[in-house]
Amino acid sequence: MSSSDSAAHMRDKNDRIQRGVYRPSPLGTGLFLGLRALDPFFQYQILAHGVGSSIIHKLGGQTLPQGPPLVTNSFIDQLGLSPYRLVLLTMAIGSTVKQNYWLVGISNEELPPGTAVGVSAFNTIMNSLNTLLFTCSLTSASVNGEHFPQTPLLVGTGLYAAGIIIETLSEQQRKWFKQDPANKGRCYQGGLFALSRHINYFGYTLWRTGFAVAAAGWTWGAIVAAFFAYDFNARGIPVLDAYCEKRYGAQWAEYKRNVPYQFVPGVY
Repeated sequence: MSSSDSAAHMRDKNDRIQRGVYRPSPLGTGLFLGLRALDPFFQYQILAHGVGSSIIHKLGGQTLPQGPPLVTNSFIDQLGLSPYRLVLLTMAIGSTVKQNYWLVGISNEELPPGTAVGVSAFNTIMNSLNTLLFTCSLTSASVNGEHFPQTPLLVGTGLYAAGIIIETLSEQQRKWFKQDPANKGRCYQGGLFALSRHINYFGYTLWRTGFAVAAAGWTWGAIVAAFFAYDFNARGIPVLDAYCEKRYGAQWAEYKRNVPYQFVPGVY
């Protein structure tokens, strides 16, 4: 039995990743890259052309006017977006770039077509909820009485940037470690993973929260943060812990002793 087949037997049914299964998945990869690349265009349609506004109106809400577009005397002006909307579009683009880079530059594991479609759709739904809630006058973070840049935008952008950096850098550090043949079969315990055993999950939660806060304010941000914190700690982390215990054995037990925090560094 090959190492990939052995890893497949070790995989939990609740795990969305083919952990330890290293073989090409051109269809899944192509679907993921294509669907994620389409997401910023869809978010632009919501922000610039009011796609989805009929849903808001049917629910009894009102949509915000576009606002004066940003003038930079560059190609950006062709988008016709206000500064606030442009920041939200940039966040959607950033999520696509990060996730597509993860697939082609960091992860070598198999990505089945069904998983590719499911993960892509989920991220597009989350981004769309953010942009739709922003365009609704009842939920938009831009109507808090402040002038641009509003506090939710500043805080949300900070959380978003920190989360993207934490998630990407931690996974890249682990990738560099695994690329060294001398580290084959060893459990990575360095870099940002020395602060939390699942620091990349924390980073994802952070930038998702930041995007939500910037779009629709504190309440929506808290809901999103609670959702991902619960999902990772109730599903994602137990699944990955079980896999790592089987794969690394005593090394994983040592790692858990050395790094007692599984999610938020210094807290939990």
